[in-house]
Amino acid sequence: MPDTIADRIVHRQEPSIQHRSHHVEDLCPLSNKQIAAQKLNTEELYGAYVKVISSMVSNITKLPRLSMDTYHHRQDDSSDSESDSDDIPMLTNLENQTLTDIIAMLNDNRRVTFVVRHIDAVLDKSDVVQYLCLICHSLMTYNRLAVYEYKLLYMLASKPQFIRSLWYTLTAQTASQGFSSPISLLSKGLTISKYDSDRIVPILASFCALFGRLIATLSDTEFCQENVLPGTVSKIMPFTLAEIIPLSTTLKEISLGLVELAFPETRSSLKDSYRTMLTSLNNESTSHYRLKCDTNEQSKNVWPHLLKVCVSLLRQIHTRDLRRVFCPEGHWTAQNLNLPLDKPTDLHLSRGRRGPRPFQPIRDFTREDVEDGPPLSTKQIRSITILREIPFVVAFNTRVGVFQGLVAADKLRTQGDLQGFLQGPSIQLTVRRSHLYEDAFDKLSPLNEPDLRPKFRIEMVNSAGMREAGIDGGGVFREFLSELIKTAFDPHRGFFMISKDNMLYPNPSVGKIVEDYQRHYYFIGRILGKALYENLLVELPLAEFFLSKLAGKHSDVDIHQLASLDPVLHRNLMSLKAYEGDVADLGLDFTIVCDELGETRIEELKPNGANIMVSSSNRLEYIQLMADFKLNKQIRSQCLAFRQGLANVLPIEWLYMFSNKELQVLISGAEIPVDVNDLRQNTRYGGDFTLEHQTIQLFWKVVEEFDDIQRRQLLKFVTSCSRPPLLGFKDLDPPFCIQNAGDTDRLPSASTCMNLLKLPAFEKEDVLREKLIYAIQSGAGFELS
Repeated sequence: MPDTIADRIVHRQEPSIQHRSHHVEDLCPLSNKQIAAQKLNTEELYGAYVKVISSMVSNITKLPRLSMDTYHHRQDDSSDSESDSDDIPMLTNLENQTLTDIIAMLNDNRRVTFVVRHIDAVLDKSDVVQYLCLICHSLMTYNRLAVYEYKLLYMLASKPQFIRSLWYTLTAQTASQGFSSPISLLSKGLTISKYDSDRIVPILASFCALFGRLIATLSDTEFCQENVLPGTVSKIMPFTLAEIIPLSTTLKEISLGLVELAFPETRSSLKDSYRTMLTSLNNESTSHYRLKCDTNEQSKNVWPHLLKVCVSLLRQIHTRDLRRVFCPEGHWTAQNLNLPLDKPTDLHLSRGRRGPRPFQPIRDFTREDVEDGPPLSTKQIRSITILREIPFVVAFNTRVGVFQGLVAADKLRTQGDLQGFLQGPSIQLTVRRSHLYEDAFDKLSPLNEPDLRPKFRIEMVNSAGMREAGIDGGGVFREFLSELIKTAFDPHRGFFMISKDNMLYPNPSVGKIVEDYQRHYYFIGRILGKALYENLLVELPLAEFFLSKLAGKHSDVDIHQLASLDPVLHRNLMSLKAYEGDVADLGLDFTIVCDELGETRIEELKPNGANIMVSSSNRLEYIQLMADFKLNKQIRSQCLAFRQGLANVLPIEWLYMFSNKELQVLISGAEIPVDVNDLRQNTRYGGDFTLEHQTIQLFWKVVEEFDDIQRRQLLKFVTSCSRPPLLGFKDLDPPFCIQNAGDTDRLPSASTCMNLLKLPAFEKEDVLREKLIYAIQSGAGFELS
């Protein structure tokens, strides 16, 4: 476009920002009156207008940045606070006022409407798109909640074609420049020139932030473009699911590259594998590449912000894929991750230790750092960052190994035989089978047992009041903990309810049953934490939204999780969102009817909600408040107490490595058939039994003919858990073992403390089958043996 319009205006600005607020209008002769009169109807004038705004907005980075600390956090949020640079530019009051006026101008309805209304006509103008991205980027690096607070940004986020054009602007450069393109270099963890940074980063950051803002407002049906209703917009999403797959792959690679850039190696040499590629570039391009990121004020905010928005969008797409499964198997796992995950004890995933901030110079060590131990290596820091921010790029089994390694290291400190004199510390507990929950709740209270991590020694009292024979070598404890958890989560006890799809979640009306219910949820959280700590699988079908509260950094979840609680309500709210008629005709207000044990009461969703009718303009607020009430507000205190109890046993940050579905697998094991071949290959034999023994041959033949329910009953009988270990029977400790019990008149018995099956030397297949089935289905306690 000609410079005579835009540049003449831009050059009137002075770097010192010495302009009063009433001079802001003078910087832009395209006034509100002209906008209202729609005199600006040419691409040239539109481009000039956007260029002027971008040049003014670029100055707001000189204001002190608004951090998340400015905003209120709930006490149950566990997100890591992000610290900004302490170096804040000094501005005069006059400059502050001017820049504040510029920001206010960007929320002017007529200006914003003009920019957004005419944007489709200039999507093929790369310079205009660049100016728009500079505006967005300046606002976002100044205010981390910019996409929610500035009308220009959230209106641009509602323009799918604009978002699509940003992505294809980036990918077009990659296609034309190949390995030397800025996106390719970032994906490989290589720095790019300042010229490329100034050009590419605003587009990439704007794309991630705006697309993330858009899909956060879409239901899963809208995201997947399913069942598009007649008369509604058919192109809500900028991309099809087929396009989302390669898009997410590129985002994954960029995110991993940015993590590498955020925490560079201390050595000053490039990887050998990239030297050839760099030297093949022309001299003009090569001269721009440096090994260190810019350290000016702007880049201190720019690069951390880019990492944040890229990771955030990647997580959003991954979460959608968890619910709808549109990506191929193995899509999210990154290949050739060179991370030291084989030594999880070296990874400090809890929040106690301060780590370096991304894209910041290495700070001097303090006395606290020295007391915490030796400094972390670059690879350790990268591993921690990946496991905290994008753990799904690491294979699930690898993350399970990391979790178990962290637990094992902690157990060495709390249960090690070198603790005390001859034996590690232990908790002695005698409980009645008929009053399992009551006895455990009293004797394992925080007052009596502040730390549940030591070993348990359990003595059971049967229904006749007699102490059950046997010494607890671990098997009685596993049975006790399994039965205790089953009792605690039993809906008949009142602490948990069953959702429409038979999943468990905290009872919103528990206050009507138990006055001090928070103590009980704290206790139940502790015993579930103990099960995770002891690698004990318990069959506990928890609702997905409740699992999300445990696995997420924030305990509050959004409307996308509502279907796992109340699919009917979720469907009705989605129908209200798409309703084309006059919403006021439905007669809804901002209240909800609550039924608590037969008592009905009306709860307001917002102050004075009973007097506020739901209309087309406020229905989205109504939908959000309704979902928030059902998912969060009703059970906030229950979930907070549960999380605190869980965190009392193991750092809850360790669970952030897993999605809600993965956490269910970590708790209960995978819903997969018992692999008899795997079990046979990892079974040991005692006495005169060998794999070739006639009885053993008959045993495996019978087990192979069992259905999966019977195989699970066998596992339950021998190991006290009906599901196979997460990583296969090779990880069963101690290994599954079969020992000759001699007399064939006896029933098979088990010592679960040793995962030992005591099998008489039956010689006939039908006798072995009959007695084995009777034993595994008897349900008797440990006195059976």
